[in-house]
Amino acid sequence: MFKLKENNTNVKTELIAGLTTFLTMAYIIVVNPIILKDAGVPFEQVFSATIIATVIGTLWMALAANYPIAIAPGMGLNAYFAYSVVGTHDISYQTAFAAVFIAGIIFIILSLTPFRKILIEAIPENLKHGITAGIGLFIAFIGMRMSGMIVSHPSNLVALGDLHSSGVILTLIGLAVTLILMALRVHGALFLGMIVTGIIAYFTGQLSFIDGLVQKPSLPEGLMVANPVSALVDVVQHSLYAVVFSFLLVTIFDTTGTMIGVAEQAGLMKSGSMPRVRQALLADSVATTVGSMFGTSPTSAYVESTAGVAAGGRTGLTTVTVSILFIIAAFFGPLVSAVSGIAAITSPALIIVGSLMMGAIAQIKWDELDEAFPAFLIILSMPLTSSIATGIALGFISYPILKVVTGKWKVVHPLVYVFAVLFLYQLVFLPH
Repeated sequence: MFKLKENNTNVKTELIAGLTTFLTMAYIIVVNPIILKDAGVPFEQVFSATIIATVIGTLWMALAANYPIAIAPGMGLNAYFAYSVVGTHDISYQTAFAAVFIAGIIFIILSLTPFRKILIEAIPENLKHGITAGIGLFIAFIGMRMSGMIVSHPSNLVALGDLHSSGVILTLIGLAVTLILMALRVHGALFLGMIVTGIIAYFTGQLSFIDGLVQKPSLPEGLMVANPVSALVDVVQHSLYAVVFSFLLVTIFDTTGTMIGVAEQAGLMKSGSMPRVRQALLADSVATTVGSMFGTSPTSAYVESTAGVAAGGRTGLTTVTVSILFIIAAFFGPLVSAVSGIAAITSPALIIVGSLMMGAIAQIKWDELDEAFPAFLIILSMPLTSSIATGIALGFISYPILKVVTGKWKVVHPLVYVFAVLFLYQLVFLPH
C-alpha cells in the first residue's frame, strides 16, 4: 500500500521514523492549548481539538498522499490568532474561529485547483534550496533555544545560556549520545537518543509524573463554527477580510515551504516538482477547516517531520504511526505533558536535523548574486524573525527585483511577480 520497496524503506524503519516525528512534535499538544487559552478558549477544548485536527490532517497525508509529513496546528499561527486577531480586533474567539474556517474553505478550493501545484513548480530552484536550509537553521535555533543553550540578551538579542544548568547538561549529553549513534550508523539513532535522554532525565529527577500517566480524553463541548453561512456572516459583520487573507497567505506559504523542505530532505522531489501534491495540500486545508470547527487555530505541515525523515521515514506509514500515537496520546495527557515539558529530550534531534538540512546550501548558485542573495535572505531571516513565512516572503520579493534590474525578468514565472506584490502588501500593511 505504501510502496515501501520503491522508496527503499521497510516497516521497522517507518515505525521508528513515526515515533521520532511524534516525539519531536508532541509539544504542540500542550503548547497549543496554553497559547489559545490566552484568547479565552478553554484548555480542554483546544487539547481535544488539537489532536482531532492533527489526526485528520496527518492521516489524510498518509493515506492519500503517501508522504512522511505530519500536519498539526501551526506555531506562530496560534500566536497570531490569540494575540493579534482576538487580542487587537476586540472580537470573541468564536468569531476568530469563523475567520479561520473561511480561510480553510478558500484553502480547500485552491488545493483542488492546479494553483498550488503550479506555485510549487514555479518557485525557482535556488529559493527552494534556501527554504530547505532556512528551515534547517530555524529548527536548530529552536532546539538550542528550547534547551537553554541560547538565551535572550538585552543588547545582543541572544547569548550563550548557563552551561551548568541541568537542562543544558542533559541536552549536551543527549546531543553527544545521538551524534555517536549516528556516526556509528545505528539505525533509528535520533529516536534511540531520545530514549536514552529520557531515561537519564527520569533517574536525575528532571522527568516525573506527578499527576499519574493515564487520563480519559473528552470531546470538545460543541462546535466553534456551526455552518459556512454563519461563519461568513461573522467575517462580513466584523470586516475580517484582512484577517482571513493573513491566515490564508501565511498558511499557504508555511505549508508549501515546509513541504518542499521535507520532500527535498527525503529525496521525494521529482524534477523540481512534488508528486501527488494536490492530495498533500488537501491534507492541510481540510485539517485547518475541521480544526477551526472544533476549536484550534490553522494547521500547517510540521518541520519536525524532518526528524522522522532523518530517521529513515519515506512513506505514509510514518505518518500513520504519528496519527496513531496522537490518538493514544489523548489517553495519556499527563505523560505527554511531562515528556513535552523536558526540552532536552527533543532539542538534540532538532539541532541535528537542522544541520542535515543545511546541506542544501551547497546547491545554491553562490557565484550568481541574483540567485544567491534571495536564498541567503531566506536562510538569514527565518531564524531571526521566527517565521518561515516571512523568510519566504523576503525571498519572493527580492528575487524578481534582482532579475528585473539584471535584465533577466523573462526567466521569472509570472506567479512569482504576483506573489512578490502580495507579500510586499502583507509585510507592509497587514498585522503580524
